[in-house]
Amino acid sequence: MTENTKSINTSLNTCELTILMPCLNEAETLAVCINKAKNYLQNNNIIGEILIADNGSTDGSQEIAQTLGVSVINVKERGYGSALMGGINSSNGMYIIMGDADDSYDFSSLDLFIEKLKSGCDLVMGNRFKGGIKRGAMPFLHKYLGNPVLSGIGRLFFRCPLGDFHCGLRGFNKQSIQTLNLQSTGMEFASEMVVKAAINKLDITEVPTILHPDGRNRPPHLRTWRDGWRHLRFLLMFSPRWLFFYPGIILLLLGLASMLILATGPKNIYGITFDIHTMLYAAMCIILGVQVVSFSLFTKIFAINLKLFPEKEIITKLLDIFTLEKGLIIGGLVTLIGFIGSIYSVFSWSEHSFGNLVPSSMMRLVIPFVTCIVVGIQVAFSSFFLSILQIKHK
Repeated sequence: MTENTKSINTSLNTCELTILMPCLNEAETLAVCINKAKNYLQNNNIIGEILIADNGSTDGSQEIAQTLGVSVINVKERGYGSALMGGINSSNGMYIIMGDADDSYDFSSLDLFIEKLKSGCDLVMGNRFKGGIKRGAMPFLHKYLGNPVLSGIGRLFFRCPLGDFHCGLRGFNKQSIQTLNLQSTGMEFASEMVVKAAINKLDITEVPTILHPDGRNRPPHLRTWRDGWRHLRFLLMFSPRWLFFYPGIILLLLGLASMLILATGPKNIYGITFDIHTMLYAAMCIILGVQVVSFSLFTKIFAINLKLFPEKEIITKLLDIFTLEKGLIIGGLVTLIGFIGSIYSVFSWSEHSFGNLVPSSMMRLVIPFVTCIVVGIQVAFSSFFLSILQIKHK
């Protein structure tokens, strides 16, 4: 047992730093990582601990860690996120620096993380693109497609100024991160931590980090396309604004504009005639747009109720204005317009003895009114569902 570990056992309250390593069959590199971390604590006079969160290793990784005098916890639930959450909950440090146990990150060089944490930052991310990626350390697709694209989406969706969303070496204030109620058990855990930290307005920064080729002979646990999709899926699900609201608004405005332009007659643009067939697609866009925009509001309320998102004043004010009764009135009026227009269409038909009509003229009248009926009913039922989501419960 090291001198630092003895200090921790004597007085848990004085533990300043936990160096946390998730582990699944890392016998080839685990000892190297532990020794680097131990040297860092000793050389910098930091009272801390090294904690291995083992996720079911069968290659003797646990025995290696115990022989080197560091703490090991066994996390039965499989998954990268499960291992890290088990380690975070079992840690004693005020600050935690987590990193993979494959020797791709240098645990003897953590000064920048410590400086930022001590200055008050809640989450300090490593940036491998600023620090340097050694030859062979990152696959081509990860370096030039996966990481840049996913990090760009993360910056766009969550206004989080990070250049490397998925760096495995990061430090954080334990208390701040535990307030985020992280849930992901798999690789999405890395994204969830950053996304929720950004949503909850935690103080986030990044420092340059060097990525080295890992020291293992076996293939990595990461699967490029599967795990890339899981990260993208998570980013989309945690951004109802980009997943639902913006696409819905675009569909709605596009449909309304097309419907209004074609309401007076066919339009010829660059030799192409747009007529009632285009109006049908415009109606589709309007109906889909209303539905998708309502999904964004449903999702936001549901997420707030589950404490996934913090409450926002603008949402509260919107719900105060848009009550069930007002929604029913709006939906009813829009539906009524549609029914009145439909009755008018029938009378127009009767003037021709209910015989054959010119499709282009009659459909130009019918399509907008049928759209009003569908949208009005959508708004009415959506108002009921929104009210159900707002029912108070313990």
